[in-house]
Amino acid sequence: MRNIALIVTSIIMCLNVAAQKERKFIREGNDLFHKNDFEKSEVEYRKALDKKNKSFEAKFNLGDALFKQKKYDEALKIFTDIVKFEKDKKNLGEVYHNIGNTYLSQQKLDEAIEAYKESLRNNPTSKETKYNLEWARQQKQQKKEKRNQDKDKKDKKQQNKDKKNRQDKKNKQDNKDKKQQNKDKKNRQDKKDKQDKQKQQQQKNKISKEDAKRLLEALQNDEKKVQEKVKKAKAKAQKARKSKVTKDW
Repeated sequence: MRNIALIVTSIIMCLNVAAQKERKFIREGNDLFHKNDFEKSEVEYRKALDKKNKSFEAKFNLGDALFKQKKYDEALKIFTDIVKFEKDKKNLGEVYHNIGNTYLSQQKLDEAIEAYKESLRNNPTSKETKYNLEWARQQKQQKKEKRNQDKDKKDKKQQNKDKKNRQDKKNKQDNKDKKQQNKDKKNRQDKKDKQDKQKQQQQKNKISKEDAKRLLEALQNDEKKVQEKVKKAKAKAQKARKSKVTKDW
């Protein structure tokens, strides 16, 4: 019995020593945390957890130190580990509050809102949690409105782009049609010019035939006149010869 008592006493003494060291590391961590030396405070809190791995204060403060260093994923792991074994409602409210803050820092608004709600289920009187919950909801609403505005802008931009494409297509088609019309007009004009030229040539040819006919008629008239003159000359000469013969008689 005496040996058992000694063993129990030794265990209690060891636990007391471990608890004293845990408290010592937590105090040193807290001092460093208040001096904004979060990296070194993290080390002290981890030392405290080596002495008591389920120490709420050491684990909670370690999560805070990680959060201050923006090690959000590590902080979330620490906080979610706490809720697995912690039973105190007020403590759970504080842990879920910090989980909400961590999600909020990551712009995970839905997760943050749910964490704040869970915090209030455990600690309904927390004004800070109520404020953060409302702020997260407002952020979500603003984000939704901005998303809608961005969508409207995107839709309007797409509509303007489609309108421009349609206008460009219409202009291209109009230019193509105009070009074709000009081409057709030129072809018609060329055809008309060709026809006019042919007509002028035909008219010219026609006039030339008429001139030739008139010239031929003129030549024929001249020939007749010449023949008449020849006939008259022959007749005059013959008459003269007859007069001469008669005189000789």
